[in-house]
Amino acid sequence: MEDKSLRWSLLTAVAPLTWGTTYYVTKHALPADFPLWGSVLRALPAGLVLLLLVRRLPRGAWWWRSLVLGTLSMGAFFALIYVAAQLLPSSVASTVMATSPVVMMLVAWALLAQKPRALGLAGAGLGVVGVAAMLLTGGGEIQPLGVAASVAAMLMSSLGFVLATRWAGGVDVVSSTAWQLVAGGLVLVPFAVAVEGGPPPLDARALLGFAYVSLVATAVAYLAWFTGLRRLPAGTVGLVGLLNPVAGVLVGVAVAGERLGPLQVAGLVVVLLGVLLGQPAADRLLRARRSRFVDVREPEELTSSIPATASR
Repeated sequence: MEDKSLRWSLLTAVAPLTWGTTYYVTKHALPADFPLWGSVLRALPAGLVLLLLVRRLPRGAWWWRSLVLGTLSMGAFFALIYVAAQLLPSSVASTVMATSPVVMMLVAWALLAQKPRALGLAGAGLGVVGVAAMLLTGGGEIQPLGVAASVAAMLMSSLGFVLATRWAGGVDVVSSTAWQLVAGGLVLVPFAVAVEGGPPPLDARALLGFAYVSLVATAVAYLAWFTGLRRLPAGTVGLVGLLNPVAGVLVGVAVAGERLGPLQVAGLVVVLLGVLLGQPAADRLLRARRSRFVDVREPEELTSSIPATASR
């Protein structure tokens, strides 16, 4: 069981690692003045590709569930994160999203009766500390509107992820992911037309950027993420999501030339520690260590501990 949970955690990690790279791609390859169309072009192609694979339409309650989940976790979320990526350094934008494990744990407790584990809460706390260190010491200008967009995206997606787990019964993960992505993209189309007009012109760089963001950082990433949500507690999945800022920071340093101060490096290390504490293996190790301190005494020890008066 534990070995399987490790494999599911590794699969789930594909999602935050790729999401962390989207900040740089969005900022440097995609048109800056079209956040709504950018979100449509991210969600809709990914959903249509998955829909072609499954060839299955929603039934019954999944029509409105797809609309709700697609809006929370993809449509509105993509638009907000697109804005954040244009207004914040990639390292800062990605670290704001790392606060989602705390929210996911609380929502999962309320909606799924998944009580947060002690080590999970500790990992989430460390994640928040790491986020604060990285956010407060990150390079580049921090615009309040960008931070607000990141926080709103984090809250909406956390709720959407937990609801997706609650409603997952009876539907395979590829179908439900496809429906959510298509719904999330379609719900944004009228707003994109009303606010931004027609779709933006795309050069070769932008086409490649959208291909990566849509097919890899959306279709593949969401399949990995929703699979993890079906196999692991929501709190564990949320803590795996802390790898998002790690990827964002490393991409910012390696590709964008962003610099990290000592506190930001320390924050990154603390975030990684939080991820490790959130894994089932950490609970197993803690239980093993506790068992070593259980007072199991041999019969001779028990006999020698009987008071002398009792042997009379």
